[in-house]
Amino acid sequence: MNITILGSGTWGTALANLLAKKGENVTLVSALPQDAEYLKTHHAHPHLPGITLNPSIVYSVSYQDSVPAKDVVVFAAPSKYFRPSVKQAVPYLSPDTILVTVSKGIEEGSLFTMSEILEEEDHHRHPVVALSGPTHAEEVAVGLPTCIVSASPNEKAAQSIQHLFSTSYFRVYTNPDIHGVELCGAFKNILALACGISDGLGYGDNAKAALMTRGIAEMRRLGQKSHCSDETFFGLAGVGDVIVTATSKHSRNRLCGSYLGQGMPLEEAVSKVGMVVEGVNLLPALKELETRYAVELPIADFVYDVCFGGRNPKEGVAILLGRALKAEC
Repeated sequence: MNITILGSGTWGTALANLLAKKGENVTLVSALPQDAEYLKTHHAHPHLPGITLNPSIVYSVSYQDSVPAKDVVVFAAPSKYFRPSVKQAVPYLSPDTILVTVSKGIEEGSLFTMSEILEEEDHHRHPVVALSGPTHAEEVAVGLPTCIVSASPNEKAAQSIQHLFSTSYFRVYTNPDIHGVELCGAFKNILALACGISDGLGYGDNAKAALMTRGIAEMRRLGQKSHCSDETFFGLAGVGDVIVTATSKHSRNRLCGSYLGQGMPLEEAVSKVGMVVEGVNLLPALKELETRYAVELPIADFVYDVCFGGRNPKEGVAILLGRALKAEC
């Protein structure tokens, strides 16, 4: 198949490498010419050390040259730049192309997930699939066992992407609940920030387990308000992605949270991580969703207050633990 991936971050690059190793024709598009030149010259990504990229990958900076006549176009830009990337691509899409989002987030203002942005900008002309789950690029790039979800209400499109990406080490499941899968993919970054803050404060495994478990309850509560399937929140895109993002050494959100827990200001913490921290970008939109659906999200509120409200992390934990007692469910 002929595939273009728009976005040469670690995740877009790892997926390009996976597909190229399968023998697919892959073009990887970078936003910056210097990034494309580096990848082309070194066959390596600066944030995927020790990984040699498949020599068959074609590198480009042109949407006009890279998007037409493709079977699949994968959108891998960070959520902040997702809509502009889609706008650039839409005029060049071929009629039978499947659109795939591998980006995780919710757009501030519209409160759209990435697939909803795709559908709006494309005027619902192409099938849209969200590929999401517990998948660190660093592990996929070296071929460590991984499972992920291909989500779409279009079963044929979901299965097509399932078969395209499946390998001996990369197992893909399907799920029709695309909105639930994307909500999980966005919200889990907030929980990773919370668990990182806990780490930075020097708290233990008990605190982290509580944050993940009660955080999943918040995520599910929000999903119920937008008619998502309960099962999604206890699957790979939900529990699975929360576990990996909240505990892994590869998690940018957990790392950023740990800096915040140590008392570092937000701007400095994000700068020290050195890559996009999607959870921070999500927080304003999540606050809007909380208001829209009148749903209680105390852990998300705690993270928001630490990031944007000047709340001392230890004081925030005391507020969380000091809330009125209640039944678990």
